[in-house]
Amino acid sequence: MNLLIKNAKIVDYSQSFTGDIYIEDGIIKEIGYSLTKDCKVLDAEGKTLMPSFIDTHVHFRDPGFTYKEDILTGSRAAVRGGFTAVNLMANTKPVVSSMETVNYVLEKAKKYTLIDVHQCVSITQGFDGESLDHLDEITSAVRIITEDGKEVMDSKVMLDAMAKAKKKNITVMCHCEDHSLSSVDMRLAENFMTWRNIALAEFTGCKLHLAHVSTKEAIEYCIESKRRGSGITFEVTPHHLVLNKEVNDYRVNPPIREEEDRQAIIKAIKDGYVDAIATDHAPHTREDKEQGAPGLTGLETAFSLCYTELVKGGHITLNRLSELLSKRPAEIVGFQKGRVALGFHGDLVLVDLDKEYTINPEGFYSKGKNTPFKGYKVYGEILKTIKEGRIVYSRESGCSDN
Repeated sequence: MNLLIKNAKIVDYSQSFTGDIYIEDGIIKEIGYSLTKDCKVLDAEGKTLMPSFIDTHVHFRDPGFTYKEDILTGSRAAVRGGFTAVNLMANTKPVVSSMETVNYVLEKAKKYTLIDVHQCVSITQGFDGESLDHLDEITSAVRIITEDGKEVMDSKVMLDAMAKAKKKNITVMCHCEDHSLSSVDMRLAENFMTWRNIALAEFTGCKLHLAHVSTKEAIEYCIESKRRGSGITFEVTPHHLVLNKEVNDYRVNPPIREEEDRQAIIKAIKDGYVDAIATDHAPHTREDKEQGAPGLTGLETAFSLCYTELVKGGHITLNRLSELLSKRPAEIVGFQKGRVALGFHGDLVLVDLDKEYTINPEGFYSKGKNTPFKGYKVYGEILKTIKEGRIVYSRESGCSDN
C-alpha cells in the first residue's frame, strides 16, 4: 500500500519537524518536504504524526474466553488507541503452551489485517509450575515466554527455564508476585519476587523483561540491576502512573499503590530507566468485575492518559513518550516499527494534541468497558491509525478490517 502524508508535525523518539512521509509497499521510503507522488495523499493539516504504539502486555482472551474479548474486538480496540502491534499473554483456555495454539492466534490476527501480533508461550506447560519440555518445541515465531499472573514459584524451575531461554535467545517476561506472600502483603510479594527474578536472570544471563513494576522498591531493584549492566528491561502501566490508592483504589493486579510509588515511577521515567509503558489490557464483563476480577481495559485510553499526565504535566517530552510507547516496545518484542526512519514499517498514528475529550467507556471498541477512568478529561485524540500505509482506523469512519 502506497501513501503520501503531507504537512505533518512529525515526532518520534529522536526528532521533531514538519514535513512529509511517503510509504511504499508498506515501508517508509522517503521523508522530506514538498514531496509529490502518484498515490493516495493524506493531508495531516499540521496535526502530529508519530510512530504507532506497540503494547508489550495485552490480553485478548482468545481462545477460551471470547465473551470478554476476541482477536477482532481486541484488534479494533488497539487501532482505535493508536496501536498496530501487541504482545499477547498466554493465560487463555487452553493455555498457550504449544505451537498449535500460537499458530491459531497468529492466523486469526492475520485474517483481520488490522495489527501485528506476537503470541507468548507459557514458561511451564499449562501453567503447571513444573514442566518445561514444551519449550524445546517452540519455533522462532515465539520470542517471549511468560507465566503472566501465575508466576513460577519454584526457583529451580525458573532457573532451568531461564537457561533454556538463554540458549534459544528468547526473553523471559515476569509478573513478579510471590503467591505465598500475597495474603500477607502484596507489596512484599512483588518486591521479593522482583529481587528473585533479577538475581536468577543475572546468574543465567538470560533476557528478562519485568511486567507492570509498581512499587518504589521494585523500581529500585530494576535500576540497580541496570546499573550493574544486566540488560534487563521493565515496563510500567498508565494506571499506576496516573492513580494512587487514595484517589482510586480500582481492582488491578498488582494493586494501585501509594503516592510515593507513583512518584517513583514518574521519576524513573524521567531519569530514563523505564523501558516501556504497557497497558496490561485486561477486558472483563461487568459480572466478572463485580465478582472481584482484577484488570482494566487499557488500549483505547493509554496514549491520552500518558500524554496528559507526563507531557502536559511537564515531566517528559513527547519524544520520550514516543520512546516509551513505540521505539523501546518494538525493540523488546522484535517488531520493525516504532521509528520514523527509512526501511521501517509505515505504521503511524495521527493525533490532535490540543483536543480535550472525556473518556467514555461505552464508546470503547473493546468488549470490556471496565475502566477507572470514566469521566476523566484528557488531551490527545487519535485521529487516524496507519498500518503499513493503510488507514486502519479513522475517527470519522472507524476501523477498516476484513
